[in-house]
Amino acid sequence: MATTLPATVTAAQTGPRSAELLGQVARLADLEDSPVEQMRAEALGATTRGVVAYGEYQSGGWWTTSLLNHSGDPHDVVIGDGRPQPTSLLEDMPATARFLDSLGLDFMYVRLARLEPHSYLWEHRDYAELRDTGRHRLHIPLVTNPSAVLVTAGARVHMAAGSLWRLTPSQAHGVCNTTGPDRIHLVADVYADDAYQLLATRPHLRDGDATDLPEMTAAERAGLLAKAGQLAELGFTGAAEQTLLRAFYTYALPEGGAYDLIAELHAGRRADADVSRWRAAKAHLLARP
Repeated sequence: MATTLPATVTAAQTGPRSAELLGQVARLADLEDSPVEQMRAEALGATTRGVVAYGEYQSGGWWTTSLLNHSGDPHDVVIGDGRPQPTSLLEDMPATARFLDSLGLDFMYVRLARLEPHSYLWEHRDYAELRDTGRHRLHIPLVTNPSAVLVTAGARVHMAAGSLWRLTPSQAHGVCNTTGPDRIHLVADVYADDAYQLLATRPHLRDGDATDLPEMTAAERAGLLAKAGQLAELGFTGAAEQTLLRAFYTYALPEGGAYDLIAELHAGRRADADVSRWRAAKAHLLARP
């Protein structure tokens, strides 16, 4: 195993909704400080912020740039199956390149993902286009803060720096960074092989990694719809929709519940085209692989 990974990882400590949650997000290993600090410095000094992609998934403020892809262009951020090559950006990030090489994994795609303050990735699933490919997603947080959280399985999870994490993106999830500074993660999609299985032998969460979200009461639901309705009546339809989308990060909603709230809002306004649009968005963003 690479020298940046310890021979053993911290003993598993399960948090709320532990069985379901551990299937979706977990620490796999602790990392040495020095490589993480070097990669952080390279990410902060990168010559490009990347590009805004997958706009239907986000509020704005989510940027990605490729380190390993199929074209070598760091601004080519379309994920696809196949063996990648270093981009021109990775060539300027030697510590990051050494770290990736040290893992001994079979990479499909590697990128830097930046989420600005006051930004959201709406509830969605990934990998629908790669349903026949055995693969896993790894996260190495380089810059983060306590308000930058992943929401999945009815819980908020802060993916702390200093560890290598696994995310199962084929399950419904969303991300927010409510106060900042920027959240920057190194994200690697890797193929399932013996090296990955060795890395992933002890998935775990520590106390404090995850917090259960409360259920939404009938009164809270009515109040939220009323607030959104007032905004829509004033002509701020986008703000009304985002008010309801952000409920996903506050309450333990059923899957697609925020999209259902928006459809209900527009049904009350008799805006049939908007109802259809958001029902279609729900089906698209939460399509199962």
